[in-house]
Parts: sequence; structure tokens; C-alpha cells
Amino acid sequence: MFSDRADTIEPMSRPPRARELVLDAFEALLIDDGERAATMDATARAAGVSKGGLLYHFGSKDALEAGLIQRLDALVDTDIAEMAASPDGAVAYFVRTSVMTDDPLDRTIIAVSRLAQGGHAAASAALRTVRERWADALRPHTADDTALDLVMLVSDGLYYNNALGAGGVAGPIPEGAAMDTLIALVERATRA
Repeated sequence: MFSDRADTIEPMSRPPRARELVLDAFEALLIDDGERAATMDATARAAGVSKGGLLYHFGSKDALEAGLIQRLDALVDTDIAEMAASPDGAVAYFVRTSVMTDDPLDRTIIAVSRLAQGGHAAASAALRTVRERWADALRPHTADDTALDLVMLVSDGLYYNNALGAGGVAGPIPEGAAMDTLIALVERATRA
């Protein structure tokens, strides 16, 4: 009787955390060492899994890259939901969160950017889609396309200046009351 039942028992799936650890390792390699260094072998070593363990979750480098892009998409879903629910409003939320804080979304954007810099077409397309999704979420909160462009360009500038601080000469990154003043200025200029 037990042998009959054994035929119907499904094999245990690996915990999703192991998949996330592999993606974390791949992401870190991309950020720290670039696209060429983020090989399957290096990812397996960094994740502390065997090559077979890596292949269980991602059968190829293309699948690993696609998994990272899927992670980006999920994180942007969460970000847009938080933007919509922000008591300060969508524009204020977007401008304030344009300063990198090394959160999961920041890290994934940087990692996908490294793929795009290496010529990965799907990564480039994913980054364009992220920008379009943010613009679509902000559009109802701005007077027109020019106002939307202003919000997007202020965000780009904050992100860029913040990125320079990691290893170059940082540009101005407003904090506290200065950030509040900047947000108020942007909101006045872009009101719908």
C-alpha cells in the first residue's frame, strides 16, 4: 500500500529562498565586478551553491538574466503601488526616492543597467519600460508632458548626482529641509 502512495507523492521543490540567493549573488557580481565577471560559475560560488544547484533554478545565463529582469519588474510593481499610496503624493514620493539608498530596487536597477551596458537588449528594454511605467504613474499628477518631463529630469539628476558620490565627485544631493524645498518647488511647477 505504501508503494502505491509513493508514486503519487510529488518531489519537494527547492525553497524559493535558494533562488533568491542565486539572484542576489548574480546581482552583486554585476554591481561590483561588471557583466563579464558575472558568469554562471562565479554566481554559483558567490551564492554558495553547486553549479547543479544553480542550474536547478536557472538553466542558462539567459534564464538568470531573465530572472533578474523579472525581479526588477516585481520591485517596480511594489514601488508604483507605494507611490500611489503615498500620503505625500506621487510626485513627492518619486522625487524623494530618486536618491539611492542601496535598497533592493536601487541594487536591481544598477545590476540590470550593467547588463544593458554590456549590450543585453532585454535589459535595455526593461529599463525603458521601467521609465515608461513611472511616467505613466506620474502623468495624472502633472499638468502636461512638459511638467512630467521636469519631474523625470529632476529624478534623473538626483539619481545621477547620488551615483557620482559612490566613487567620483558627488553633485548636490538635498537632504531634510532642502529636499522638502525642492519637492515643493517641483510640485508647484508641475501641478495638474
